[in-house]
Order: sequence, then structure tokens, then C-alpha cells
Amino acid sequence: MDFVADVRLTDGPVLWAAWILGAAAALYLTWPTPALSTRRSLVNVVSSVIAGAVVVAIVHWALIDYFSTFPENIPLEVLTWCVPAVAALVLMLLRLPRSSWRQRSLGLVAFVLVGLLCTVQVNAYFGLNRTVSDLMGTAVARISTLEPALTHQPGAAAAVPLNGWQPSSELPKEGALRKANIPGTASGLSTRDAYLYLPPAYFAANRPALPVLLLFSGQPGGPADWLSGGALRAHMDDFAAAHGGVAPVVVVADPNGSQQANTLCLDSRIAHADTYLSKDVPAWIANTLDVSPDHRHWAVGGFSFGATCALQMGTRHPDVYRSVLAFSSELEPALAKERQKTVDASFPGDTAAFDRQTPLAVMAKSHFDSSAAYFAAGERDPEFIGYMKTLSDAAQKAGFRVESKRVQFAGHSWDTPSKGMADGLAFLADRWGLKT
Repeated sequence: MDFVADVRLTDGPVLWAAWILGAAAALYLTWPTPALSTRRSLVNVVSSVIAGAVVVAIVHWALIDYFSTFPENIPLEVLTWCVPAVAALVLMLLRLPRSSWRQRSLGLVAFVLVGLLCTVQVNAYFGLNRTVSDLMGTAVARISTLEPALTHQPGAAAAVPLNGWQPSSELPKEGALRKANIPGTASGLSTRDAYLYLPPAYFAANRPALPVLLLFSGQPGGPADWLSGGALRAHMDDFAAAHGGVAPVVVVADPNGSQQANTLCLDSRIAHADTYLSKDVPAWIANTLDVSPDHRHWAVGGFSFGATCALQMGTRHPDVYRSVLAFSSELEPALAKERQKTVDASFPGDTAAFDRQTPLAVMAKSHFDSSAAYFAAGERDPEFIGYMKTLSDAAQKAGFRVESKRVQFAGHSWDTPSKGMADGLAFLADRWGLKT
């Protein structure tokens, strides 16, 4: 079963098989049949493609502008791959009246195979479910709950300073993943379990006071996305291997509570998410884990919605989070593309109250000489590249130490934080004084 769980879905045999079968199925659906002339078959193909494009455009408009399911447009590559699936359905239906039961069965199989190819390509674009295990959630389900032995015990000596630290015992070669519930004591927020990465140095007999990195996922989504799409453990283990077993203690927290919820990472009519992230979570980390008490060594980061949330924390609470990793950040928190819907839902019509909460507004009025921000966006994501430029310029003017990069061969997908994490961690390592 482990072999099946490790089968990759975004490259290798599965991707090539989907391409071969999907292309053969598309050829079957477009090939003229004895009941249809070549001219008529060509008209059907063209009509099906046009119908597919129209249906996809209408559904996209409804999701974004009418139902406000997402605050940003769905990536063009994803929409493009939806068109063949709809066109294949239309072609299959057009062939039904003059087909035998055998031809109808083959047409159905062909439609399914084209749809499978499109699904595989959309998944490959987003890069969230890279393996069967990611898709089924089996690896995440096996992560154990944080045990008392790995927590800070009352009365125990404080962790030793990291500067000049040397392990007094042999370290494991890899870090470990755990999960824990972080209660919303002050905020009243009910959330899903957080996931923790504890680096090899955390298991030393003379445990050092390690840096902290708090991460948020995109929306819709959840903390587990950083383990699958973000390949968090692999990146952190690589970083630890290059730094003598030292890496930040990573906490992937949940500011939303469910897959579809969106608290905007604000204290508003929706929820007290800001209080949760600025009070509850830091207090839990400080009281539960052996980490650095110096908040110059605390960072916050995220992807998409999570990046926006991270920038909100870094601008509203620089005393807690001195460094920010923002992968594909939005300009501001949003529930819908139409800004007024966000304002109405969070601060019933009070635009000024909402404006005061946005990172751009905070940076325009405050100075951040002790803070730093790393921005990244996929080179195939022009909308968010524009956001990155606006935000990085504003951060630089506000005193942040800023670095921004375009991630090659990435769009608005998990490829951006996954491919960009090494550079982001190098940015933090320099801030923390960690040398390779």
C-alpha cells in the first residue's frame, strides 16, 4: 500500500498515461463516424469547443461575480483546461442519437478519459495533491498528537541560547511532524488542528531556543495543505541539514475553522481572528514549546489568503512577528471580488473601519525599521505579480527590509511557495544570524 500511496500524480507515469489516454479519447470523439459527414463532424467539433468556452466563462462569472465564491479570478490555465472537458461532454451528447449502444459506451468512456486528463492537469497546475497519499490524506492522518515529552514543562530550565549552541547528543537526521489543538482562549475562535514541524535540534538533550515560523494556508484550504502542496517537511529538513540540525519550529495554524470559511484574519463581525493569531497562538507557542522568547526570531508566512494574513500580522503586530514571508499575497483581505461585499460582511457598511485594517493603510501610517518582508509570486501569475510590486514598494517605503522574487515556472499555485521556500528561508536565516 505504501507503493500506491507514493505514486506521483503531477508528473511521471500517471501524467503521461492521462495524456495518452486523454488524447486518444479526444481523437475518437472528433473522428467522423459513418453516420456523420466529415463536414458535419467538423461543425460539431467547432460548436463543442465554442460551447465549452461559453459554459466555462459563464460558470466562472457566476462563481466570482454572482456567488462570490472566490475573491480573485480563477487562473486562466485552469479555465482553459476546463474547456476540453465540457467540449467532450457536448461531443458525446451530439453523437448519441445516431449511435449504437457500443458507440455510446465508447463515447462515455472517451468523455471520462478527457475529463480525467483535464482533472490531472488542473491538479498539476495547483500542485496540491502531488501523490496518492496527498489526495487521500493518509499521510496527514498518521501524524500523531504532540506528546508531553516534547512540550515545555513547568519548572524546567529554559532552552539554552542558540548563539554558539552545540548539541550535547547525537541528533536525528530528520525533524518530526506533530499536531495540536490551539484553543481560542481570548478570541473564542474554534479552529482545526495545527500542524507542527520540530527540527532535529529540538530533540537535543540541551534543546536550544529555536526561531519560530507561523504559517497559514490558502483559502479554501487548511493547515494540511502546507504538508502536501507546500512540501513543508522536505524543505525544513533540507534547511536543518544545512544548518547543523537547526531550523525554526514551524506552526501551521488555522485562522478560519473550516475549509470554506474566511475570517479575513480580522477582528470583525465575522470572527475575532486577529485576536486568535496575535494573542492565543503566540501565547500557546511560548507556553507549550521550547522556542526563542526574542520576537526578533519570530516570523509569519503564508500562501495566497495565508500570505495576506501573514502581512496583516506583520503590519498590525510587529512586536510579535518581525519577519514576513508572503507568497502570492492579495492586496488586502477579501471575501469577494466586489470590495463592498467584504466591507458589508465584516464592518457592516463602514468602509473606513475596514480600510484601517488593510496592510497598505497600516504601512502608509506606520514605520517598521525593525521588520523585514520577503515577497514572491509565480512568473505565470501577472495579477499577483502586480500585487507583489504594490505591496513590496509600500513595505519598503514604510521601513521594511524587503526582498521580492518571481518564482520561475509557477502560477497562482502551491508551486510558488514550494519552489520559493528555500529562498524565503535563506532570507530568514540571514535575519536570525544562522550561517550555512
